Amino acid sequence: MNLRDKLKAVGGAPKPAAARQFTDCWQRTEEREAEDFPHAFDVQRQTVMLMQGEDMPEDFDIRRVLFLDTETTGFMGAGTVAFLIGIGWLDEDGFTVRQYLMRDYPEEKFQLERLKEDLGRFDVICTFNGRSFDVPLLRDRFLMNRMHADCLDKPHIDLLHIARRVWKLRLKKCNLGHLEEAVLGIAREGDIPGAEVPQRYFSYLKTGQFDLLRDVITHNAQDIASLCVLLGRMAHMYEHPEDNLPSEDVYSMGVALERMKHPEEARKCYRLALNGCMRTQGQLKLAVNYRRTGDRAQAKEIWQAMVIRHEGGVTPYIELAKHYEHVEKDIPSALEMTRRALMLLAEPTLFDDQAVQETRNAVQYRYDRLKNRLAKKE
Repeated sequence: MNLRDKLKAVGGAPKPAAARQFTDCWQRTEEREAEDFPHAFDVQRQTVMLMQGEDMPEDFDIRRVLFLDTETTGFMGAGTVAFLIGIGWLDEDGFTVRQYLMRDYPEEKFQLERLKEDLGRFDVICTFNGRSFDVPLLRDRFLMNRMHADCLDKPHIDLLHIARRVWKLRLKKCNLGHLEEAVLGIAREGDIPGAEVPQRYFSYLKTGQFDLLRDVITHNAQDIASLCVLLGRMAHMYEHPEDNLPSEDVYSMGVALERMKHPEEARKCYRLALNGCMRTQGQLKLAVNYRRTGDRAQAKEIWQAMVIRHEGGVTPYIELAKHYEHVEKDIPSALEMTRRALMLLAEPTLFDDQAVQETRNAVQYRYDRLKNRLAKKE
């Protein structure tokens, strides 16, 4: 559906541009108290790099991070525009929210010019899914208005991907609204659903009733403020994983850190996860972490303890079998661990899925191979 069809769907078309003078876009500025943004001023370059897995400016300063969010006429596609661009930043006095609204299409160039001026004062952009949506859309709009988009060429902190790595295991849903409620303790009252935002704008274009956009403007302002709160919260978590975090979250942080090539920091998270519901998974990850970093004795100790406590299913048996065969060259012990794994896999279950059968086949193959090796030695 193109723009003309969308406008017809709401019963009319925008008022003719020729009847108006367009000299600027509408804008609004709001100041919020610094105490509403706990931990935000403490965000450090190294912590952001741990979370993001990318380099940040050497002189990184949270006061030079621009938080950005847009409200658009739909998903990415021909004719999609960001009719409302919201930005925010921290300074000594608190947090400033500034919004630029395109009251009609000829105001878009003024809106983009204002954004470009603001971007020049900052070193880093922070969004929620902005890499995939907001920034590419803004690039397209700059291009359509014959304007350079190099102002967007800055290091980018995308909180969606960081949040998913930490909270998806426990929360499943990681949209900003759900994170506000479940993690930040922010409850929105009377918030407009995101799906209704484009229709509100088209209705406004048809009627000229600015009140139709009040909820959208409030929604956007809260999104921007929540980005800053969320960044501060996540940075504090990465710096202080010992602060009574849910076991799933601290375990997920460990997985993320290990993926980002930070084994020492990951190890700390795995140890903390041993005190909760992720105990088994934490032990297995910790053992593999030790093995990968060359501390095979520590890995062996963890697997042996799991076998004694009957934790982790067949995995610690298989890992010990590999260790005995390839590290200690102890074929009898490797064969014994494999035998015990086969016995565990032989226990009857109601259903055996494909993965269980593949594991059983692999362990049986290992057992036969080790038995032949031992027979040849004798």
